Amino acid sequence: MSKTTNKFSPEVRERAVRIVLDNEGQHGSRWQAITSISAKIGCSANTLNDWVKKAEVDSGKRAGVPSDLAGKMKALERENRELRQANEILRKASAYFAMAELDRRSK
Repeated sequence: MSKTTNKFSPEVRERAVRIVLDNEGQHGSRWQAITSISAKIGCSANTLNDWVKKAEVDSGKRAGVPSDLAGKMKALERENRELRQANEILRKASAYFAMAELDRRSK
C-alpha cells in the first residue's frame, strides 16, 4: 500500500490526461501542454507527465507493464516473500525439534 496520500481522485487524473492528449496539438509540444494544464489543476508538471505516460502504457500506446499487471505482480511478490519467511520459520522449528528429540534420546 502506498505511503503517500493521493491528492487527486482517479476521475481528476483521467480528465487531466484526456485534456493533455486532446489539446496537445494546440501547444508547441506535449510538455508545454502538460505544464499549462498542470498549473490549472494544481499539480506538478512531472506528476501530470507521469499520469500521461501511465495512461499510454495502460492503453498499449507505450511500452511498459500495465497498471493491472503491475498490481498483480506486486501482490504475487508479497505472497512469495511471506511464503519464504514461513518456510524459513518452519525449517528452523523443524531443526529445533529434531535437535530436542536427539537430546531426549541420548539421555
